[in-house]
Amino acid sequence: MAGTFVPVRRDGSNPPATDRGIIDGVATIDIEVLARAAYDAYRRAQKGTVPRWDDISETEQRAWQAAVSVVSSHGDATLTDAGPTPSIVVQVAGRTQVYSTDFTAGRQGNLTVSDDHASNHHARFQFAHGTWYVEDLSSTNGTWLNGRRMFSAQRLKKGDKLKIGLITILVVSL
Repeated sequence: MAGTFVPVRRDGSNPPATDRGIIDGVATIDIEVLARAAYDAYRRAQKGTVPRWDDISETEQRAWQAAVSVVSSHGDATLTDAGPTPSIVVQVAGRTQVYSTDFTAGRQGNLTVSDDHASNHHARFQFAHGTWYVEDLSSTNGTWLNGRRMFSAQRLKKGDKLKIGLITILVVSL
């Protein structure tokens, strides 16, 4: 079934197309499909002729699969087989909160940000490829990570400071 994927939530249900995140549909995709996608992106970026995936040797295909496996940090397991999501601990306005599933931050988010400069659903925190990421949800005032405005999903690490409106969110641990 290589090349076929179905987006799956942690509860086993399929999210609507409008509710997909950073790695849309990658929940059940296998390493070979990811390797093919990476190789196709490589081919498109090259000047000149680069052979199609089916025309390269099995050794080269295995090398691409090994590279993708390292990046995804799940080995040969599909991403849904990787086990439970590690928690992220954040601190905002003197309170500490722990999340073990994807969540949003904003005036109406799972992580409530009480600030008129924050959008209702300002940013999404999502666990993908073995780590936590944050992405701005097209908010009016933007999401800032360590003093720099974000324009795409960013990988989080301990000690990162996110600014949503005038409120700072500290990543305590991952």
